[in-house]
Amino acid sequence: MNNLLKNIKLGLKIIRSIFIFSFDEIRRGTFLKNIRHLPKFYFPEDMSWAELLEEKAALYKNKKFLTFEDQIYSFNEINQKANKIANFLKKKGGRPGKGCAIFMDNSPHFLNVFFGLQKLGMYSVPVNTSLKGERMLYILNHCDAEILIIDAFHFEKLTKIKDKLEKINTIIVNTEFQDLSEEVQKEYQEFPNLKEAEIEKNQNINIPYNKNDICLINYTSGTTGLPKGVVYRYQKTSVKALSLAANLIFEVNDILYTCTNLFSGNALFIITSALHIGAQVVLAKKFSASKFWDEMRKYQVTTFNTIGAMIPILMKQPEKSNDNENKVRMIVSAACPADLWEKFEKRYGLKIYETYGAVDGGGKTILNLGNGPIGSIGRPPLKLKYRLVDPEMNDVPDGQPGELIFASSKKKGGGFEYYKNTEASEKKEKSGWIYTGDLMRKDQKGYLYFVGRNTESMRIKGENLSSFEVE
Repeated sequence: MNNLLKNIKLGLKIIRSIFIFSFDEIRRGTFLKNIRHLPKFYFPEDMSWAELLEEKAALYKNKKFLTFEDQIYSFNEINQKANKIANFLKKKGGRPGKGCAIFMDNSPHFLNVFFGLQKLGMYSVPVNTSLKGERMLYILNHCDAEILIIDAFHFEKLTKIKDKLEKINTIIVNTEFQDLSEEVQKEYQEFPNLKEAEIEKNQNINIPYNKNDICLINYTSGTTGLPKGVVYRYQKTSVKALSLAANLIFEVNDILYTCTNLFSGNALFIITSALHIGAQVVLAKKFSASKFWDEMRKYQVTTFNTIGAMIPILMKQPEKSNDNENKVRMIVSAACPADLWEKFEKRYGLKIYETYGAVDGGGKTILNLGNGPIGSIGRPPLKLKYRLVDPEMNDVPDGQPGELIFASSKKKGGGFEYYKNTEASEKKEKSGWIYTGDLMRKDQKGYLYFVGRNTESMRIKGENLSSFEVE
């Protein structure tokens, strides 16, 4: 009976999500072009994040959208600040088709730059701020960006590689962060400051983009070699597809929270979801286990996202009598350890929704919204064609780990692309399939369970075991 009720509730949520999506598409005038592609989550008429922001700013105006360290910004304010950035960058040489690398920590300034670049028809390259030296230099040179916007806090890293930059001809410094040596301060003061954008016009710059141009390059972590840049073009950003997931998972009265890095896809999913549903989002500068639940209570958060070791780290914090005194109703998790799943839910009084989606996974998403077994990422949607295969491309039996591959939508303009890496792109997508590199196993009811990465496995007694399982 409980499973039946869960499935009924999920079915109603799916109907609601499709209705909201359809209503938005009718309002945008792209309903007829996109609706027949709904079952496969591919939309020929997509939109940029900047267009989504403009749409929601016009709709919600002065409604609270973003909170960061007690600074509050409305939908309209973020849109206007993005307009100022666009006008500022145009004076600095920004124009359609050109790239800008973003080397910034979590802050509203990061988002203003991200949206502002798209208003110019440029592409953004968010860079992992933990990188330095040759790995930092590799991405900055490989992405062909001509502009770099960097926090002053990280400028010392740049001084060590600045003479080796090949394409970047304009460096803009954000001085929101401070406490630098006098020597470094003197060096960065010769560069334009992002604060100069504040005096620019806050009107939309209205520069059209080319649909075939790149909108975003998101680099992988490079665990199997040099980082690879996953390309999102304006004609296929997946922004509209995220609307379906957002309205399925979240509610308009939710207060979303993220402390994951804005240069990662996890944080961008939370920001995009909040825009789609018109909800508030609280952005933290970084993850702090000791202060985490104090922030949940302070900002009355109702949902947040976790990745990797966040749940184990939070579980290792000393138990408190008020652990379950919070307004969090559910969290969006990625790779929650099965043995901690129910313990975490009980301790903090919430539900875990497990999700699967990879930066280089072809834009495919799988969800367990409480309707699947503990530890499962859920069952793929009916229209999502997939397989679990061994290295010889044979389907593995239920219960055995195999690489998850998805049917490619290349024939419909949805091909996968690594930036300037044809060999890796062809290896990632071949013979009509996109190879995720993720090992999964399937139970008899069709639910999938994450096992690990296929590059991190070893063969023991005739079975493939991942380092994740061994650990």
